[in-house]
Amino acid sequence: MTVLILTCEQDVTADLAVVELNANGIPVLRLDPAELPGDVDVSGEYVHGAFQGHLSVGGRMVSMQGLRSIWVRRPGTPAAGAVASSAWLTEESSQALYGMLRCTDARWMNHPDAARQARHKPWQLWLARECGLPVPATLITTFPRVAREFAERYPDLVVKPVSGSHPGDDGLAVPTTRVRPDEDFRAVEHGPTLLQRRIRTAADIRLTVVGERMFAARAAADPDAADDDGAVVDVRFRPSGVSWRPVPVPPRVADAVLVYLERAQLSYGAFDFAEDVDGIWWFLECNQSGQFGFIEIETGQPIGSAVAQWLAGEPLDAAGGDDPRPPGSGRPADGATDPTRR
Repeated sequence: MTVLILTCEQDVTADLAVVELNANGIPVLRLDPAELPGDVDVSGEYVHGAFQGHLSVGGRMVSMQGLRSIWVRRPGTPAAGAVASSAWLTEESSQALYGMLRCTDARWMNHPDAARQARHKPWQLWLARECGLPVPATLITTFPRVAREFAERYPDLVVKPVSGSHPGDDGLAVPTTRVRPDEDFRAVEHGPTLLQRRIRTAADIRLTVVGERMFAARAAADPDAADDDGAVVDVRFRPSGVSWRPVPVPPRVADAVLVYLERAQLSYGAFDFAEDVDGIWWFLECNQSGQFGFIEIETGQPIGSAVAQWLAGEPLDAAGGDDPRPPGSGRPADGATDPTRR
């Protein structure tokens, strides 16, 4: 059976899993919805109560009933590359492709419906708190007066976009920035603004979760980097010299994260935390399609192998070794104490 990967051609992160799948003889079909119609073709037949669907990429034909899993990594907008692209053609292509794929028994990483909900940052903050993760005091508002009152209660604030970065934005991201003490907040009436109490960060944490396997990496923060008012305090915009190292996951965080993913119906999530000077991991966000390539390259954590194994639904020789979870990459035993990288 075949693993279907929906992503763009330039997705290097997906390559890490593809290599593992190929090494284990698992058939893989890589498809960019932006090339439908054109290099990608679809067909579905509904006759006598049965469905038969097929996908074709570069002349290679695959039955949809033969799909074991579907990885929605960084797919392009359907029909974006068509000769006569239009909003109508995009909707038609999206309905055809994703509608047919929903008719299969394949496992999803992650299902489009769950992924759509998971991108809402206000919902993320609520869910994280419900699951027991520490969340900084946060306000989302279009009322200048409410923003000023919040700033009086929490004088040290950062401002960030409500939506974050979307896979279709070609890497566009707005940095998290400190709010100046003399800010009058009149501008918030022009659009929803997210204000959040700044965590005095000792380190940034990226926790990548594949199924129940956890890979945590830590990058120590520069204690003097964010002292200036209006300074950018965003790991995505730090100098390239930032170094990531594997770290163990605190048991309480591990338990809460697994509950988060279960309630969000996600099989993959890239969590960002701010570790404060007391060692507490403060939840910032969870990207349901976040990149992991830069973490794997720097730490050596076998995240690509874990993704490949989940997609295959069976043990993979290439993902083996004496311990498939090196230090800092798995859920702790009982009693044990990422401008465009996201």
